[in-house]
Amino acid sequence: MSEQILLNIALSAAKKAGKQVMEHYRLDDFTEHTKEDDSPVTSADIAANDIIMAYLAEHTPDIPVISEEVGATELAIRNKWSKYWLLDPIDGTGEFILKSGDFAVNIALVENGWPSIGVIHAPDHDTTYYAQKGCGAFKEAGDKVTAIKVTPYDGKRAVKVAVSRRQKLPHIQQYLSDDYRYEYIPLGSCSLKNCLIAEGVADCYIRLGPTGEWDTGASHCILEEAGGSIIDSEYQPLTYNTRETLMNPDFMSLGSSQFSWQQIIKSHTTTRKL
Repeated sequence: MSEQILLNIALSAAKKAGKQVMEHYRLDDFTEHTKEDDSPVTSADIAANDIIMAYLAEHTPDIPVISEEVGATELAIRNKWSKYWLLDPIDGTGEFILKSGDFAVNIALVENGWPSIGVIHAPDHDTTYYAQKGCGAFKEAGDKVTAIKVTPYDGKRAVKVAVSRRQKLPHIQQYLSDDYRYEYIPLGSCSLKNCLIAEGVADCYIRLGPTGEWDTGASHCILEEAGGSIIDSEYQPLTYNTRETLMNPDFMSLGSSQFSWQQIIKSHTTTRKL
């Protein structure tokens, strides 16, 4: 099965799930629970997960799936997979609950430890971002599809930093170099912040706190195809399917190659503490 066919399957699955999510969202028809890790989950998350899992099982029965809403397969089994689907039925469940609109369906295809396809569908924004390795990154807004690229930095303007709507700014600012001026762009959803960088609206995003590989896989592919990158708390490329845990370390997403973590992060900041 070609990569283009797999991309189309991921796009269809994400949009089908998005329609279901919006039914719950518009009617305020969902129940909310707290998972063992204290993160929220709703009946809309579960409904979206069921739709995607069923669609992928029908169209790609030989490709295994890792989902935030399904128990993780142990590393000894999954590290033998040459490819697998990686999904988050609703990235930004907290934003979904608070009705900000900043939530998205995330679907990635990971091949040999690296995301080769990424789809981010934000149904309340009527926007879909997608990419396929080696083929560029795109934004679909309504009926319009455009290629997207990170924005160059001329050294003069303020650096645009994507931040959480609810995270306290001083928590991020303490790690930023004093050599730049900064403009902060608030947005919910980890994946949508990465997409802001991919389309050139923001320059960087520092994530401190828990995320799963399903939060970053799809947007990682999109950001890289747009010319950006993601590094972990050891200042190495963020990796997939290499640890027993599926939780990510802290990470930083960068746009233009004119930026590096050495420029943005204060020099005294230690590894494992972005």
